[in-house]
Amino acid sequence: MTVEIGQASVTDAEAIRSIYAFHVLNGTASFDTVPPDLPFWQDKIGYITERGWPFIACREDGRVLGYAYATQFRDRPAYARTCEDSIYVADRERGRGIGKLLLAELLKQAQACGFEQMIAVIGGGEPASVALHSSLGFTEAGRMRDVGFKFGRRLDTVYMQRSLRN
Repeated sequence: MTVEIGQASVTDAEAIRSIYAFHVLNGTASFDTVPPDLPFWQDKIGYITERGWPFIACREDGRVLGYAYATQFRDRPAYARTCEDSIYVADRERGRGIGKLLLAELLKQAQACGFEQMIAVIGGGEPASVALHSSLGFTEAGRMRDVGFKFGRRLDTVYMQRSLRN
């Protein structure tokens, strides 16, 4: 079996919805509390790809194992060269290095489309996500304490940053 990373499409929306729903309902990486529906994901994939920003999926035998995308960090014009990443891996696929493959490819594609900085906004300060980003050159840029509340816990958000300039 070969793991491949390629562009996500609207036909991947159901698999992406399912992966994200698991994390919403079972983890603190997302501060969502209700998983978005299929039309939300179809629209999001279209919105991101129409702008030329990367939205990628990792597949094995046609099955989506995880996904990642980069969007402009904030909508104001001065942020046009700074992006924020999002990466989610199917629960049953965690620990296989899928997140690292996705983030490494996302870094290349984000740079190729003109982004110069990438920001990771890590909900709950998830240790696995912090370690993943650190392994690919991100450094902590800040921490907002007690800004989220989920599953009866107060949660921090960790900001990490990496330059995409050569």
